[in-house]
Order: sequence, then structure tokens, then C-alpha cells
Amino acid sequence: MLTADGAVHRRRRSPFTRAFAARLMTELRPQLRRSAEHLIEAWEPGETIDFVVGFASRLPAQAIAGLLGLPLRDIPRFTELAYSASRLLSFSYAPEDIPGMEADMTGLRTYAEELLADRRAAPRDDFLSTFLHDAEQEGELSPAEIVVQVITMIIGGTDTTRGAMASQLASLLQHRAQWQAVCRDPALVRPAVNEALRYEPSVASTSRLAQEDIDLDGVKLPAGQLITFALISALRDERVYKDPDVFDIHRTDHVRLHPVFGAGPHRCLGEALARAELEEGLAALAARVPELEMVGEPFSLRGHFGIRRVGAMRVRRPH
Repeated sequence: MLTADGAVHRRRRSPFTRAFAARLMTELRPQLRRSAEHLIEAWEPGETIDFVVGFASRLPAQAIAGLLGLPLRDIPRFTELAYSASRLLSFSYAPEDIPGMEADMTGLRTYAEELLADRRAAPRDDFLSTFLHDAEQEGELSPAEIVVQVITMIIGGTDTTRGAMASQLASLLQHRAQWQAVCRDPALVRPAVNEALRYEPSVASTSRLAQEDIDLDGVKLPAGQLITFALISALRDERVYKDPDVFDIHRTDHVRLHPVFGAGPHRCLGEALARAELEEGLAALAARVPELEMVGEPFSLRGHFGIRRVGAMRVRRPH
């Protein structure tokens, strides 16, 4: 799906377009809110937790498991594999990391193959069963394509949202007045999410292949050239955003289609799901733990290519 265009891209993407439709994601919001609240309820007053591990990793994983029909007991297994394997998309790794990432990608493939074999043997009323049945009946996807599609959904539905969820809370807690404003006024949740996605995105760049020769400011980019667009730079473009290096949830100059989700036929398939998770997660935090504070080392997203890597983020709910 990620590397195809035209009819092949449409064939690979269309089964998931229906599953991730904006209407269905809107219907999912109450469930996401409840899941977020349950995670928060497990925190003891005075307890210090790693927000990435205890919340930002778990909420998206629970959501994608529910959508695809993955057993909740499998969340630790597939998230650990996905977060390790996805380092390949960031280039923020050393040569000695490659064998481990390859092993984890193989493990993720094995997991997807096990899921699909289980659905062939015992179909259920879930997305995976329907997707597998339709794909095999229509014969438009090869067995390898079917497996890779499932892997893509698992990685895409967990890793980038995990980083964005941690980043938005960190930005708000570091700008305490704006965090308090969100806690007082739920209407500010959506603009806060928009600004956090702009200010410190979890995806630093997106790549495309030139389909024809392109003249860019007198420089020729030949057909077939791999081009990487620096989203992390575009989202701080002073020609678009006033005071682009300032975090401001009251900003009024956001563009209609947020650039962080890409553009064109390859615009992020899971945008509606990601927004629902980020907004409902933030709304639950603002309503339940307005006194939340960040402790220890500052949170950081690392890397300037592809999916950025997520550091630890420790927060505390005061007594």
C-alpha cells in the first residue's frame, strides 16, 4: 500500500478505507474515552509512571486490536514487535541494531500469519475475517500482500499515535497556562491536538518517488528520484504560521488539511482514528487528572526522518 500507486494502490487500500471510515471512528469515540479513563483510574495518587508505557502505548494498541479483531491478550506481544521493527522507518538506528529489528519484523510477520491462519480455520465476526474472506474470494491480493497489509495496519495503528500522544501532553505540561486552559474548557481539546501535531510531530518526513522530471528552483529532480519532504520543517514555515516556533493552542492559522497526515491518494488512512484517539485521550486526561505534572528528564522525540523515536516520559499525579 505504501509503495504502490494507481490501480495497485487502490486495490490494496480500499478494504481498509471502509474499515477506517470517519463515521465509524466517530462511533468509536465513547469506547476510546472509556478506555482512556480506565487507564487513568489505575494510577495511584503520588505515583510516578512512564506515560509512554502506561498510556500512550496502550490506548492506540487497544483501539487497533478492537478494530482488526486482535486478542487483547496479544497487545504486549504485537506492540513490542511493532515498536522495534518500525525503527527501520526512522533511520535512527546503528548497524548493530539491524539484526534485532529484522528478527522482530520476522516475528511480526509470523504473528500476522498466525492470525490469518486462525481466521481461515475459524472465521469470526471481525474485520480480519471479513478482509481475509473478501481478499481470497476476489483474488486481487496475493498471500504475501495480505500478510503485509495486516503488518502495515498494526505498525501504522500503534507507533505514530503513541509518539503524538506523548508529545501533545508534554507540550501542554511544559506550557502550564495552556494545559490549564484545556482542563477548564473541553472545546480547546481539538485545537490543542492540532497545535501539538504541528509543533512537535511524531512523523518527521514523508517520501515520494518522482514520476517525471521536476524543475525545482532551477534544480532538476529526475524521474525515479526518491524525494523526502521534511514535514518537521514545513510545520514551522514562517510563510504559513505566525511565530511558528511558539506553541499556541489558540492559533488561527492552521491549514484546512493538516500536513502531518500527508496529502493526495497516500494521505494517512488512519487520520480519523488517530484524531479520535488523541482527542479522547487528551479529554480524559484533562478531565480526570488536571493536576498532572511532568517529572525527571524532559520528554523528547528523536530523529529527523520518517517516524521519530519516542523517549521516556515520567509524570506524577500529586496526592
